[in-house]
Amino acid sequence: MTMTNTPVLAVRDYSLDYQTPKGTFHALKSVNLEIGRGEILGLVGESGSGKTSLAWSIMRYLSKNAREVSGDILLGGESLLKTSEAVIERMRGQRISMVFQDPSTSLNPTLSLGTQLSEVLVRHRRLTKQQAWKEGEALLARVGLKAPAEMMRRMPHEASGGEKQRVVIASAFACSPECIIFDEPTTALDVITSKQILDLFVELQAETGVASLYISHDLALVSRTAGRVAVIRQGEIVEHGPVASIFLAPREEYTRALIAAVPNPSRRLVRAAANVSTEPLVRVENVSVHYGRKPFLSSLTGKAFQQVKSNNSISLTIDPGEILGIVGESGSGKSTLAKAMTGLNPFEGKIWFAGREIRSVKDMSAAYRKDVQIIFQHPDASLNPRHKISEILSRPLKLYGDGGDIARQVEDLLVKVRLPRSHADRYPHQLSGGEKQRVAIARAFASRPRVVICDEITSALDVSVQASIVELLLDLQKDNGTAYLFITHDLNLVRQIAHRIAVMYRGDLVEIAPAEQIDSPNRADYTRRLIAAVPLPAGASRISV
Repeated sequence: MTMTNTPVLAVRDYSLDYQTPKGTFHALKSVNLEIGRGEILGLVGESGSGKTSLAWSIMRYLSKNAREVSGDILLGGESLLKTSEAVIERMRGQRISMVFQDPSTSLNPTLSLGTQLSEVLVRHRRLTKQQAWKEGEALLARVGLKAPAEMMRRMPHEASGGEKQRVVIASAFACSPECIIFDEPTTALDVITSKQILDLFVELQAETGVASLYISHDLALVSRTAGRVAVIRQGEIVEHGPVASIFLAPREEYTRALIAAVPNPSRRLVRAAANVSTEPLVRVENVSVHYGRKPFLSSLTGKAFQQVKSNNSISLTIDPGEILGIVGESGSGKSTLAKAMTGLNPFEGKIWFAGREIRSVKDMSAAYRKDVQIIFQHPDASLNPRHKISEILSRPLKLYGDGGDIARQVEDLLVKVRLPRSHADRYPHQLSGGEKQRVAIARAFASRPRVVICDEITSALDVSVQASIVELLLDLQKDNGTAYLFITHDLNLVRQIAHRIAVMYRGDLVEIAPAEQIDSPNRADYTRRLIAAVPLPAGASRISV
């Protein structure tokens, strides 16, 4: 859309530094941006490029060590840098709002969803509590939540990720703000929920005419939503223009590299299908996982109790050296199956590994645990923050290794995952997200496993880091002949690297198909809906479903 003479949000020659023990860090350097009414401006760049620092500057959430060096930030022509903190507090939520990446961290876990939403309406629209509660129900209905009256009474932990994000979006739009900042609003959501949230955002944005800054490392999403896009690198805007010209004919080498890193299903990264004529390395037969134990009082009173099924009679195989992808929306049972295969979940059914039968966790010998390793989604949760990298990597070497010089083996592992040997003396908090995930990969490969389960290991990484991690995994597979069970929400990525793809839905295995045939018209209806929900990079095509 064409901007008015006065943009809703304007960033003028803005520079921001952080004072650190190691000296001054230049976070933003002479940034210039404008967003008009009814416009969506996408802001893309790698982790650490300054995207979130700019969002915090606009919202006036600056840390004590931040120093605004030059420039100005204007909302409706008014300088935010010259506005008092008391006025800024009234503006937040009323004139400018923000939707964060993880709704779980932006909602108070001790207050009901309705209480949190109505507080915004009481404060900024001066409604009574009764009026605010009624208006809150109307807002939740507007963002597509079923049974809004019931949802208002729920606590955050009683809502799904998609439901919580809809509540946050309802809160952001509640006071008809002039500008909303969306900071990676769909990163934590599965592909179908992401599409629903994205469609909702576009619909509300068009309806209200709000000016939107859409921050993301997902270039495919940005190309699908924004009219213009700005590319930021190390605090500087290196390229800025209409989406079509930026993504289809980028001028800067950095932009070209970002676009090249976006997973594109038409670019296959594995040359040939796995050898399916051999005996499968892993055979999962009718594996089911149930959650919930019958309460003691239910046994005494005879009250009916039903366990929750997370996996329902799953059967699949993994061949030696094969990459089997598993996709499906949140709650489909992907991670539950991974945990059953690694002994973290009790299960019913059988797992055959290299001809050995496994009926329960008790049957998983030390040899099995050596051969089957798992890499988790968040390395921060799986790496002990109190241990140095050397200690983290030495443990599996001591458990499963052949002895010898452990310190040297740790350094060799670091080199194998393309990290400096000196990282052995660091702690996890001293590493970037990509570096921590490389340490987790090194730990998994320390035992020289035959199967590695990758559970959403690239979902929290930006596209360039993700591309480097995927390249590393493929090289390790080539060198070691390792089979992968690759669990992901990213269908574009899994279609690049998997030989076959298994589709799961609500605990059931819908189908398994060769990766190059997963988008064929004769696939199951749910599979076709998954494919249709996936944003494609600019210039890519999809079949009609």
